Amino acid sequence: MFKKMASDALGLSDVGKIISPADYDKTDADDYVMHEDDEKIYFLIKTKADEYCFTNLAIIHVDGANAVSSKRTLKRYPYTQHKIGNVVLETAGKIDMDVEIKFTLGNERFDIDVQKSQIDQLKDLYKALLRISEITYENDLYINMASQSLDKAVQVLQNSRTDDNDLSKTYHDLTDFGFKWLTSAREQYHLKDYGEIYEKYINN
Repeated sequence: MFKKMASDALGLSDVGKIISPADYDKTDADDYVMHEDDEKIYFLIKTKADEYCFTNLAIIHVDGANAVSSKRTLKRYPYTQHKIGNVVLETAGKIDMDVEIKFTLGNERFDIDVQKSQIDQLKDLYKALLRISEITYENDLYINMASQSLDKAVQVLQNSRTDDNDLSKTYHDLTDFGFKWLTSAREQYHLKDYGEIYEKYINN
């Protein structure tokens, strides 16, 4: 018990290491990257049991039950389906041997410990995740604004006087326009690829 408490206090329980790009192909996560779709790894953290792989399209978590077992569970979180939020970076105290990055991915929460000596690299990841979170939030606002503007247009039409003969065609045209309007807004503001953000902030 006391050994475990000491291990946790010193950050030695399951401290991760940031893997250099030259060694990405030696990790399990690399096998599950969709290279065929131009998916690219920008950051990878490996602990005794897990791997956390950050690509331009998704976050891939190779989840190990524990450091002893060879069993792994692959979990993939595309940015289009799982929003990044609550990004926090905890620096080390005087006796700590690790730093920690925390964030939510949809309904999942991640707390990843990393070697204290790699704090500068972890800061880069923090900046990238924080910026992705901000962009996602801003784009959601734009999509909602596009939807609200369409709703207002429908209300104006409903309150206007339209001949019965033209009503069917008018609604058909408005429905068609509305679909194209919302599709265009989604294509513009619902991003799938965040490679540009990683390129800007990751310096490993």
